[in-house]
Amino acid sequence: MLVDYELIKRARDGDGAAFNELVRAYRRRILGTIARLISHPEDVEDVGQEVFLRLYFSLDQLRSAEVFEPWLYRLTANAAYDYLRKRRRRMESRMADLSEQQVMLADAQAGGRVDSDDSERKRIRETVDSLLDAVSEEDRVLLTLKEVEGLSLKELGTIYQVNENALKVRLFRARQRVLKAFNNAGRKQAKRVTSPR
Repeated sequence: MLVDYELIKRARDGDGAAFNELVRAYRRRILGTIARLISHPEDVEDVGQEVFLRLYFSLDQLRSAEVFEPWLYRLTANAAYDYLRKRRRRMESRMADLSEQQVMLADAQAGGRVDSDDSERKRIRETVDSLLDAVSEEDRVLLTLKEVEGLSLKELGTIYQVNENALKVRLFRARQRVLKAFNNAGRKQAKRVTSPR
């Protein structure tokens, strides 16, 4: 918990300064989570604004300060889902859709200025991103919250409003789908390497 329960209670009761303090305390963490969920750096701030707007207008519905963080993650996941659904509806393949990292990597590789360690980290990050892009948005959000953000099963249970056993099944199935995407990518890579030119 980044803030004390008293601050959350004051914000819930309409204290604007307390709400601003909450935003300052959680802004970086929420924006980081959004960045990992949506994979479009140019839209992270907009989705973050949406999360904090939703927080502002629904904070009075918070049952108790103890469930604030899982509740905030739920708002974040829902805003990311909404963003991804809208984006999918207007799918366009444009250069602007490439992440800043992808553009920088392409520029650096073209100029031969990529350090091998950076290159390896970027390759791994791109592989993970492409594997997560190969599965559903629900799987991507669940795995990101569990594996990257480090949320516990109890916290995830509060966010998804299911018991821990159901959550374990969801996580297992999501991991299996990522593993399948990984195996498919490996087979495609092997075909490219062994096919005659």
